[in-house]
Amino acid sequence: MRTFIKPSIQFLLLAGISLISTSIGIGNLTVQAAEVVKLDRIVAIVDQTVVTEQELESRIRTVTAQFKKQGTELPEENILRKQILERLISDTLQLQYAAQTGLKVDDNQLDKTIERIAEQNQMTLTEFAEALAKDGISMSKFRSDIRNEITIARLREREVDSRVNVSESEIDNFLTTQAANNENQDEFEIAHILIRTPEEGATEDVQKAKAKVDEAIKALQAGTSFAKVSASFSDAPNALEGGSLGWKSSTQMPALFLDALKTMQVGDISQPLRSPNGFHILKLTNKRGGNSPLVIEQTHARHILIKLSEVMSEKEGKLKMDGIKERLDNGEKFEALARQFSEDSTASNGGDLGWVNPGDTVPQFEKAMNELKDGKISEPVRSPFGWHIIQVLERRKQDMSKESARLKARQEIRSRKADEAYQDWIRELRDRAYVELRLEDKF
Repeated sequence: MRTFIKPSIQFLLLAGISLISTSIGIGNLTVQAAEVVKLDRIVAIVDQTVVTEQELESRIRTVTAQFKKQGTELPEENILRKQILERLISDTLQLQYAAQTGLKVDDNQLDKTIERIAEQNQMTLTEFAEALAKDGISMSKFRSDIRNEITIARLREREVDSRVNVSESEIDNFLTTQAANNENQDEFEIAHILIRTPEEGATEDVQKAKAKVDEAIKALQAGTSFAKVSASFSDAPNALEGGSLGWKSSTQMPALFLDALKTMQVGDISQPLRSPNGFHILKLTNKRGGNSPLVIEQTHARHILIKLSEVMSEKEGKLKMDGIKERLDNGEKFEALARQFSEDSTASNGGDLGWVNPGDTVPQFEKAMNELKDGKISEPVRSPFGWHIIQVLERRKQDMSKESARLKARQEIRSRKADEAYQDWIRELRDRAYVELRLEDKF
């Protein structure tokens, strides 16, 4: 059932063309013909927002450039337009919801993100802006796009990822299943096509989806690249990225996928797989094995920390730490001075940090700690937290396979649950919204 369109949107719809008023020349009363000037058109109405043809064409140009850069064959134009329009609608719904719920990205955060992107491309901001201009992208448009990406990422974190919990029993079951199947040594690089069906779809809906699957399979069998077929047919969020899921361990995937992949060789494409979400087609791009024991070097260390603040300046903090170092050199006990002076939670325990794994501390601290011989005490070390004096007590090699396996299991379960929850949330967001497609003749 169609809903009434607000006057502002009606006006936009009627503004598809503009008639330039007639002018009359003095003397010969020459009447100029009205000129028809094409303005921006609406391709979709999403609640109280519109998606314009200009937005669609701009996104098409961006995606097309990415495809060409990757050497990926483009799908047919009308299919590409439909896929990109669906992505724009999804993005619009999420940005609307973010605005309604007060989620914003401030200019300071945006500036830092763009600076980091420029650095990653080994450019200054000026050079980066010039490179964008050569690609036909203005800095203001790039800033807007990045702001939207950050907003959507934060929205997902707030609405979905932060609500995903993984229990210890889930990890135990995961590891038990992994051990029973003895499949934890296999990792797969896969690509994926999803032809979605409604949760309670009628027979007609399932038949339409099955026909679409058959068409996709025929295209693959005819030699069309998986990336192009993904862009043309897939309903998955990464359809325009060729459907690539990257490297996944056997435990990161549903049993439906794993059962199919076990019998496939690299380069093979699966038969359609049916799940509650729809039909899936997998491509096995690569395969590797082996979780070898994870043996790392741990360091048993302790430290004294003097924090810097408005009260404690850099110079004052260094002078205080130099005094502590002098007392240590004169034979005073480390743990006693840590209890007296350290501004860290470990002070009551004599500054003891316990066994420290690589990556547990900030780089400045870790570098100084790694350079110390057992029993030796460092010179004052500056880190983002303040000034430290470090002592290494001992080192050992430790097999962290079990701990690593539990951490990896938690991450994998969480990632899988978050992806499923995000797709469900997007579907619910769309179901609650009023979406009307325009210019369907182009699709």
